[in-house]
Amino acid sequence: MWQSSGKYQPRVDQLVRVAPAIVDMGCFDRVETNGGAFEQVNLLYGENPNISVRKWTAPFHKAGIQTHMLERGLNAIRMYPVPADVRELMFKVKKKQGTDIARSFCGLNDHRNLKLSIEFAKKGGMISQAALSITHSPVHTVAYYLQLVDQLVEYGTDEICLKDMAGVGRPTELGMIVAGIKKRHPHIKVQYHGHTGPGFSPASMLEVARAGADYLDVAVEPLAWGKVHPDVITIQQMMKSDGFLVKDINMDAYMEVRRLTQEFIDDFLGYWINPTNSQMTSLLVGCGLPGGMMGSMMADLTGFKAAINASERANGKPESSLDSLMVQLFNEVEYVWPRLGYPPLVTPFSQYVKNTALMNLLAMAQNKPRFSTIDKDTWGMILGKMGKLPGQLAPEIIGIAKEKGMEFYTGNPQDMYPDELPKFREMMKEEGWDCGEDDEELLNMAMFERQYRDFKSGVAKERFNKDLEAFKEKAGAPIVVKRAVVEMPEFDIDALMAKYPKATPVQAPVKGQMLWQVDVDGASSAPAVGTKVVAGKPCGYVQAWYGMEELLPAVSGQVVAVTAQQGKTVEKGEIVALIQ
Repeated sequence: MWQSSGKYQPRVDQLVRVAPAIVDMGCFDRVETNGGAFEQVNLLYGENPNISVRKWTAPFHKAGIQTHMLERGLNAIRMYPVPADVRELMFKVKKKQGTDIARSFCGLNDHRNLKLSIEFAKKGGMISQAALSITHSPVHTVAYYLQLVDQLVEYGTDEICLKDMAGVGRPTELGMIVAGIKKRHPHIKVQYHGHTGPGFSPASMLEVARAGADYLDVAVEPLAWGKVHPDVITIQQMMKSDGFLVKDINMDAYMEVRRLTQEFIDDFLGYWINPTNSQMTSLLVGCGLPGGMMGSMMADLTGFKAAINASERANGKPESSLDSLMVQLFNEVEYVWPRLGYPPLVTPFSQYVKNTALMNLLAMAQNKPRFSTIDKDTWGMILGKMGKLPGQLAPEIIGIAKEKGMEFYTGNPQDMYPDELPKFREMMKEEGWDCGEDDEELLNMAMFERQYRDFKSGVAKERFNKDLEAFKEKAGAPIVVKRAVVEMPEFDIDALMAKYPKATPVQAPVKGQMLWQVDVDGASSAPAVGTKVVAGKPCGYVQAWYGMEELLPAVSGQVVAVTAQQGKTVEKGEIVALIQ
């Protein structure tokens, strides 16, 4: 629930408080405890994820409830590819820490990216559950998914998950997939995971259950429904009415889980949960984007709005409202998606498609052609460095790649990332850090080097507390000020764009902390007006939660205005400088 709702999950002290109530509900055979973003966000708020996983899984094991994690195949539990030796260590560590089942998915449904996950999970003593990234398109047919299942079963997976991450899978087709799996591979357990954003998931759950699915993923209010998952009460009653044998729910325990979840939201987690996450919307049916992206997407649009409106004014076009931009973005995603080869819209490929659509909106507002700007990660997907795309690339995309002298990759993506554990083991030795029980600290270092270093130094905890204080101050809650705050001037973007109508904005590529060019003495400050920059060469950086992103000006020229000072938290798409 938490991973689909906001940036953070509860702290370990909160998790161990709610675990007994979850057990007492009496209706769960499995609980998702970690993986995905869990380990990473623990580091981000300055906590040790290894302690969290061990303490969090323990009460479920004692009660005979299986625990499972989510991992991204080639990307494991981070957002970019992971060397094979680090992937293998992950499964060993997570099993030792108390995780029973590894749910492994590839955002492109490339079976090659799941082969090692299946092998490493079983070698590490875990149950391997290979996932199908479900979406709805001309290429994602029932036959397509059943062929993928055949390959995954050949690799040795124990179970199959239908990961309907956007909730756009059509119930009838999902039932046909499950029926096909059970007919071809009757020994395989099937689990269904579907978000409720566009509204299909209760019908989908009934269809897959009737077709033979074994497990259904559900949530608990106040984080059920909306963009997350159906509530356990509704699904339990629906299954019971349809003739299935389902466990009863201890309602006193349910209310305690509900109460504690709200308490955790009120404590700090709610500051990072977008209010729209509680709303369902049929607008997601057309674009196929996961509901969990709505909050970040609206933040992106807000950041881009000033630049788009300024370009529209400069070109004599009427300005767009935020609602108008949202509809334009959904329509542009529908346009972009097939041209990029129909990658299933799940992390990180949903972000790539959405980012390309956003940049297209800006380009068109500036009277430039679509696909004028494609970021390096999206190019990695296009060129095959992350796996084989399900559909065909549009000729215009292939043409742009050839114009840029780019080469397409057809080999196994894993081969591009050599083993790294010896290097990180040596780094741990140099730092004087212990590799930890079962090499779990070594895993954190190898998987999340920057975040792990920030965690060890205390920077992560300090940054988190600073962000939390800022949220509380904005909400009007009393806070203890622990440091002097330097007030930075606010800039009127519209006024600046009017003053420099021929200027080109430089925009933050991601949400994060603004870091301008670092001087030789280690100091860092915003560039002075008049500083020359070169198109395509970094003029600064944004520190995102997963690492550094370069700030690349689209044109060569001089800085005429800087609108984001050193250290400021900027939104994706926010204008940070003007170049002319």
